[in-house]
Amino acid sequence: MKKKQVSLYYALLPVIFLVVTLYYAVQVAKLDVHIPIFISAIFAALIAKISGCATWNELEDGVVDTIKMSMRAILILIIIGMVIGSWILSGVVPTMIYYGLKIIEPSVFLPVTVIICSIVSISTGSSWSTASTVGIALVGIGEGLGLPRPIIAGAIISGAYFGDKLSPMSDTTTLAPAMAGSNLFDHIKHMLYTTVPSYILTLIGFVVVGLRKTSGGEVDTAQINEILNALTGSFKINPFLLLIPVFVIGMVIMKVPAIPGLFVGSLIGAATAIVVQGSSLKEALYSLHYGYVGHTGMPMVDELLTRGGLDSMMWTVSLILCAMTFGGIMEKSGMLGRIAQEILKFANTNGKLILSTILTPIFVNLVAGDQYLSIVIPGRMFKESYEERGLAAKNLSRALEDSGTMTSPLVPWNTCGAFMMGALGVGPWVYVPYCFFNLISPVLSIIYGFTGFTIEKIKKKINR
Repeated sequence: MKKKQVSLYYALLPVIFLVVTLYYAVQVAKLDVHIPIFISAIFAALIAKISGCATWNELEDGVVDTIKMSMRAILILIIIGMVIGSWILSGVVPTMIYYGLKIIEPSVFLPVTVIICSIVSISTGSSWSTASTVGIALVGIGEGLGLPRPIIAGAIISGAYFGDKLSPMSDTTTLAPAMAGSNLFDHIKHMLYTTVPSYILTLIGFVVVGLRKTSGGEVDTAQINEILNALTGSFKINPFLLLIPVFVIGMVIMKVPAIPGLFVGSLIGAATAIVVQGSSLKEALYSLHYGYVGHTGMPMVDELLTRGGLDSMMWTVSLILCAMTFGGIMEKSGMLGRIAQEILKFANTNGKLILSTILTPIFVNLVAGDQYLSIVIPGRMFKESYEERGLAAKNLSRALEDSGTMTSPLVPWNTCGAFMMGALGVGPWVYVPYCFFNLISPVLSIIYGFTGFTIEKIKKKINR
């Protein structure tokens, strides 16, 4: 029996239901987003059954397949929890914070953070590895300088996604041209038109924010000295400990798979805690599972260092599972594709086509909760439309990255957003206004679309 195509009315109902339930949970009841998303998934399944577009077994297969896509992210997230716990106990993170507080000038901390994270991410091709290594230390340094964590997280994410977008070692950088049908290095060169101006504006933005936040005597030198004393009183600070994150980042650059590479990093951290800090085997294992509990005697430092461990990531893992359940049902039932089809009717000019290309991955990131789907689905959808309008495939691949890659960490229930919240210890939404690079890139892409600037046509082959 031929499967029935879902109507636009039915396709939109789960999305509307999701928006309403999320608004009530977050704004009214002040609850986490997990239950509203899961209830919305069940509602979407009921709509799929009522409309006759999918059986329960098909929907269940869709959920399982989508969760399979996110399992690598979940495993990495769990290991990152171990890394954070063991690196704090071993003194790696305290050492990074200690030297960072002594070296980095407060007024330039935010732009320096962006640049440091950009260098690491372009080298590794991974925003996740960047946030979970240098990122966790930069959070500690920034808070020690009196800067709010959401602003620091915005700077880290901005720098981390610079490399995630441009590095040929990044999975999204290779996925986008594969979906659009463009050449990898043509794609990277074409992205420079939106990436470089966005990056410059981001650095300017963080210079302004940094000067405002550190002016008027907001940076307390006495407090910084107290933090330094608290760290030296509780840990053996040694610059050789910095070789551990350098080693882990080096493994990523050498293309060691992320899961074994990061797990080795967590074990090295646990072993270092025993050898250097004099911790017991029980304490080392405890840090891997439950994280580190600060006892420096300074409340601010204790709060900063009390984190990490496998258990600390379970909130984020459960959020990803709920989001993948909803996303899997929406995709398998055809509801996601039906909404996307309707968007194509609007795209009757080059500018509108590129606007649609920017908005669709954002929509997929919100509804499906997965960065890869936000590139794959619109990439398949719009490829033919770009060819029909005589537009080069690299225009499509650039728009997919400017939107799908860049907005994925801004959605708390997206795998990327959930990861950044877990790794950097920030709450939903609060960091989003400070992810300047991620917010500026899609806007520039839309402007280019309507002005025609850098929008290249398909080059016709000349027969000789």
